Amino acid sequence: MARLAGKTAVVTGAASGFGEGMVRRFAEEGANVIVADLDGDRADVVASEIGDSAVALTCDVSVKADVDRMAATALDRFGRIDIMVNNAGYTHRNGDMLGVGEDTFDRIFAVNMKAIYYAALAVVPVMETQGGGSIITTASTAGLRPRPGLTWYNASKGWAITATKSMAVELAPKNIRVNCLCPVAGETGMLAQFMGEDTPEKRDQFRASIPLGRLSTPLDIANAALWLASDEAEFITGVALEVDGGRCI
Repeated sequence: MARLAGKTAVVTGAASGFGEGMVRRFAEEGANVIVADLDGDRADVVASEIGDSAVALTCDVSVKADVDRMAATALDRFGRIDIMVNNAGYTHRNGDMLGVGEDTFDRIFAVNMKAIYYAALAVVPVMETQGGGSIITTASTAGLRPRPGLTWYNASKGWAITATKSMAVELAPKNIRVNCLCPVAGETGMLAQFMGEDTPEKRDQFRASIPLGRLSTPLDIANAALWLASDEAEFITGVALEVDGGRCI
């Protein structure tokens, strides 16, 4: 159980949901982890439960100075950055596309799109110096098979998928692999926003659209991220991996 031994992973949105699942799973496999999240208090709890291999950091991924500080913290504490996971996300509530305010739209752009750019600026030079690395973004099935009610969120995840593929081609000569995950809706804090409201009826409706019959879990996504981050996936780049129970079939 040491597929990431000696590696350092930086994960955003790591204090809950998919990101928390990732940092816990990565640490189990031997990685040092930066638990970066806007909720610094919760990040502290997660890092303390993991132990000495984890460092908590309050970070707003829409602010370049915060992202730069996140990378610097990883280098100061662990001396390297092998894995960068752009997991932090933001959405509007399911509903009429014309009812989404400009402030909400701008926040979606900043967190789901521009943060990937900031992270690349911060970590690509480090990975190039080290001889390679792995960048993973949490995209969404929404970027592959958009559904009504989440138009601007869907579009941001489609952007993330295209950025992943383009980065993969450009960074391949530097031995930096770039992939993304496309989870179906799961047990995270954003579920109510995706559904419009969190009710048993809405959950049943969502589950009925997934052939394997359930929502995703943080462990599902963490295991997929672990594989992409590990040397087992050394020939995998530019992939948008569906972790969706068959939702996109």
